Amino acid sequence: MQSNLFALFTEPLNRSGMDYFVTGSVAAIVYGEPRFTNDIDIVVNLKQADLPALAKVFDQDTYYLPPLEVLQTEFNRPNRGHFNIIHMETMFKCDAYCAGDDILHGWAFENKRAINFMGSQIMLALPEYVIIRKLEFYQEGSSPKHLTDIEAILKNSVELIDFEFLESEIRTRNLSTLWDTKFDNANH
Repeated sequence: MQSNLFALFTEPLNRSGMDYFVTGSVAAIVYGEPRFTNDIDIVVNLKQADLPALAKVFDQDTYYLPPLEVLQTEFNRPNRGHFNIIHMETMFKCDAYCAGDDILHGWAFENKRAINFMGSQIMLALPEYVIIRKLEFYQEGSSPKHLTDIEAILKNSVELIDFEFLESEIRTRNLSTLWDTKFDNANH
């Protein structure tokens, strides 16, 4: 069995040439501190022609992939299109998000970086993107793991963060009160 469960999803995407980046808990681990996660969050910049190709990238003998009709429905959402891919042997899950019309996704695709993670190359979202999304998810659901991840990113990767961009996006997205309340005096 493969010890890098994340590579079960990133390596097929790398081979396919599809444009993607890793975010969520895996990005928080890279920029912050190690923690347990039972999935990987990936944003994929899908084109219409990529939808049927996903079944070749994630073959049905190895992966669960939703039917083409479900992929089409999620692809057609202007934002928040989402589907799961599951590696059946390990039951490890990928939360795949469609890029859609989201301006921040566009910025993240333009600025993603290739890194070596656990012996495999992955395309990774920048910390500003991860922080903004975690603030949004915290605002929606109040899960403390998002705040813990942000704290760890600010502690361990502060030198990588463009605070001018980050705080501008925070204001644009009406997250200033949350940011100021939870992260006043952030290390910048």
